[in-house]
Amino acid sequence: MVAVAAMVLALSGSANAEEPTETLQVPQGKQYSLHLYQLHTRESIDVVYRVGDTYIPEALDKLNHFLRDYRTDTVKTYDPKEFDVLHALMTKLRRPNGVIDIVCGYRTPETNNFLRTRSANTGVAEHSQHMQAKAIDIRVPGVSTARLRNAALSLHEGGVGYYPVSKFVHVDVGPVREWSYGVRTRHRRSRARVRAIGE
Repeated sequence: MVAVAAMVLALSGSANAEEPTETLQVPQGKQYSLHLYQLHTRESIDVVYRVGDTYIPEALDKLNHFLRDYRTDTVKTYDPKEFDVLHALMTKLRRPNGVIDIVCGYRTPETNNFLRTRSANTGVAEHSQHMQAKAIDIRVPGVSTARLRNAALSLHEGGVGYYPVSKFVHVDVGPVREWSYGVRTRHRRSRARVRAIGE
């Protein structure tokens, strides 16, 4: 919630009852923070992006830049719910101050097409949620890929892709669904579905 606080503005350097006051909107409540490390650029960010129900625009701008397509340096505005998913995931893992390794953030259509066509079977969807700035591929140091996937699935907040060979988990705020890539399991059918929907 947003609380209203009064700030006294001293025009002459000393405060008294006759001097004007100005009310400022200051967010109060629980702080939501993220600690991220980009594996490709080796950049780090520690940021409080939300306080109570209020997202902090400057912090969101920093996160958007951090998650840019590093191949083209293109920035896109992320759905802030994606950041809430990451925060909830770290809380679920009981690592609220832990670091999330970023394997992939935003992808331009050109980058997505490049990655998708590198070989006949890349696991990159044609209509990827990465292109909409609604998906991030992640690892959490000290947490197995399977445990990370299970924690993400327990949130029921969007798509969860399990990539045990590459050792990362895809999390997005698209439709609730799940799939695996790189293992011969019952999820083979889900992989085909996700290529049609977009991962």
